[in-house]
Amino acid sequence: MASTLALALFLLQADSSAAAPPPNASSSALVEMIHNSGPIAFTVLIILLIASIFSWAIMLSKWRSFNKAQTQGQRFVRAFRKSSRLSEIAAVAEQFKPSPLVSVFNEIHDEYQRQNGGRGLPRNPIALERAAQTASSEALTGMETHMTWLATIGNISVFIGLFGTVWGIIDAFHGLGTEGAATLRAVAPGISEALITTAAGLVVAIPAVIGYNQLTARLREFGARMDDFGRELLNAIENAALLAPPPQPQPEEPRRRSF
Repeated sequence: MASTLALALFLLQADSSAAAPPPNASSSALVEMIHNSGPIAFTVLIILLIASIFSWAIMLSKWRSFNKAQTQGQRFVRAFRKSSRLSEIAAVAEQFKPSPLVSVFNEIHDEYQRQNGGRGLPRNPIALERAAQTASSEALTGMETHMTWLATIGNISVFIGLFGTVWGIIDAFHGLGTEGAATLRAVAPGISEALITTAAGLVVAIPAVIGYNQLTARLREFGARMDDFGRELLNAIENAALLAPPPQPQPEEPRRRSF
């Protein structure tokens, strides 16, 4: 009885091991399907691969530059709030150059110097506000470089994959017409091409859309911080001018009596 049970377990284990595919069967099947794809489907896959590499390069570059700009901006704000003179901040502002706040500070400081030499109340506060808005707009424009490419890749990748899908279905129906019978061998190549290109389009589009939305949200945060810093800088200029002691009148020299 025991020997019969052992033999049954051995046969069951042998059947399960023979029925179970090897671990790398799915990956090898995918590689084989890509290798056996037609020229149109293969071209679609190459285009999607290039688009994916380009989109990931943009996202990684933007995330790295945005993180650096955020870190330097926090350091610049701390240095600005600890200092009591604008001239001291202007001397060390270049150390925090990756931050867009530096551009806002330099533009306001230069305009303030042009108006009254950096002393007293500004003669035209509206000009300082316009200078801050201009600097903020220019900084955001520079940070948005290549963002349109990321949005384009996220939008059209699905349609490129859909083109491969439609072409694969056409190929499948062509196989049906050639074979003259609805067999799996006739429709399998076209269906596999359709499914592969569809999946490839989604794999490229989904990360690009998510990255674009995340980067756009961070750009809005940078814009809000630049606006807040511009107002804080204008308030600091006005407060420093109001707290400064008024200039003392120069004593007049006594007039000499002439005879």
